[in-house]
Parts: sequence; structure tokens; C-alpha cells
Amino acid sequence: MRATEITEILNRPISQELLARDLTRLAYVATDGTPRSIPIGFTWNGSEIVLCTTKNAPKLFALRKNPMVALTIDTEVHPPKLLLIRGRAELDVVDGIPDEYLQMNGSYEMTPEQRVEWEAEVRSLYDGMVRIVVTPTWAKLIDFETTLPSPVEELIRQRAERQHA
Repeated sequence: MRATEITEILNRPISQELLARDLTRLAYVATDGTPRSIPIGFTWNGSEIVLCTTKNAPKLFALRKNPMVALTIDTEVHPPKLLLIRGRAELDVVDGIPDEYLQMNGSYEMTPEQRVEWEAEVRSLYDGMVRIVVTPTWAKLIDFETTLPSPVEELIRQRAERQHA
């Protein structure tokens, strides 16, 4: 997929709404060769998805072995809206707490007092984290109004051909 196509998809208003959400599902291949899909907080910086995790997270071993990942960001309403992204994970070990980690937890409903307590707990627990940075190499938006899953689009095309034959 060309970079211009990816940018066009990610810049659509629905994609931007989804990229502003709190959670994505990260799919990767574990070190035992089996698939994993986990919910994880993220931020979008305009060109990359940034996830943060502990330095001892098992997924890091898997991502070092096979950095290819898939992400799903979706809604829980009907019709659902889904943003599917594929890319390569780059791992960046950092001292302290990455700004992205504090940002990605910023939309949870916390009182200002709870926020202060949460941040103090985080800072006392982690001496560093790993930023998992994913640059999209493929993207598809499905809103079930203007875009559909590719197999459904194919069935609609086939039906139209039959009706016009």
C-alpha cells in the first residue's frame, strides 16, 4: 500500500475519531509461534501509533523476534466503526515514564486528586518503560456506511454483475 493511500485513510474524520480513542488491540506472534491479541493503551502522534509497556513485558521478546503487528481500533456501537492498521514495531527503551504513557491514560475518568495519586504511583513503580512505535504500512477503515470489509464489497460487486447479466 502506498504511503499516500495510508495517509488519506488515516486523515479521514472517522479515522481521526478512532485514533483519538484510548485502547487498541495489538496482534502479534508470540515466541511460541501462536497468535496473541491484547488490549493496550495508545496515542497517535500524527504519523505513528505509540504504545508503552513495562520493560519486562513478555510481548517485547516476541516483538524483537518478529516485529510485524496488526492493530484494531473500534467502537462498541451499531454500526461499528473499525480502523485496521498493520506495521512494524520499533522498540525504544526509555528512562522514566514516557509522556505518551501519561497522555494515553489522560481520558479515563479520574478526579484531579485521583490523577495525582495515579501518576505518583506510576512514577514510584516504573524506573523506565518501553515505547512500542508502529508506523502504519497498511490501513483500512470500515464504517459499514461508506466502507465495508473487502469480502463483503466483493459479494456486492458479484451480485450487481448477476443482476445486470
